[in-house]
Amino acid sequence: MKDRLIIAVDGPVAAGKGTLGRRLAAHFGLAYLDTGALYRAVALRLLRDGQALDDIPAMVAQAQAVSLGDLDDPALRGEQVGEAASMISPQPALRAALLQYQRNFAARPPEDAAGAVLDGRDIGTVVCPEAAVKLFVTASMEARARRRHAELLSRGEDISLATVQADLAKRDARDTERSASPLAPAADAHLLDTTKMDIEAAVQAALKIVAVCIKE
Repeated sequence: MKDRLIIAVDGPVAAGKGTLGRRLAAHFGLAYLDTGALYRAVALRLLRDGQALDDIPAMVAQAQAVSLGDLDDPALRGEQVGEAASMISPQPALRAALLQYQRNFAARPPEDAAGAVLDGRDIGTVVCPEAAVKLFVTASMEARARRRHAELLSRGEDISLATVQADLAKRDARDTERSASPLAPAADAHLLDTTKMDIEAAVQAALKIVAVCIKE
């Protein structure tokens, strides 16, 4: 990966890291991987096949079968799939099964891109600890809940803001308290708080951070 630009974007749900990651990838001509979608893809496969969410051999087998094509399935963004993905993601065996997939993507991006942007929970700490740029994107719980609520409403889902906030709190607890690769900023990550930023302001702030890191 030393001859490729790797940008690691970590952070909690609804902090804006996905949109930011896609914008950075487009700006620099890099491949983009939403690693959270990998866990959603495994969860969706389990649900569709009627397999239990605590069946570790089944989830590992499903992880080994995941392809980039699975990540384009619109069903991945459903709230049921998101909740299921949050439930299975702490499993060390599943994380190990998907780790090499993520590292291979960074080392050999599709279409021979000059590098890759990966967003998730443990990119800067576990997946790509040698990334040239590490961003930890965060925002207040209130801001994240409002964003997630608006997103779900735009998809036609009938859900209250209070329910969304409670769900985010549960997911945050699972992400930060799990034993395998807990959500935490890398020691050399750049913190980007998007609470009071719109996406354009966040992109510009991120671009400045990348510019500094590349020059170092």
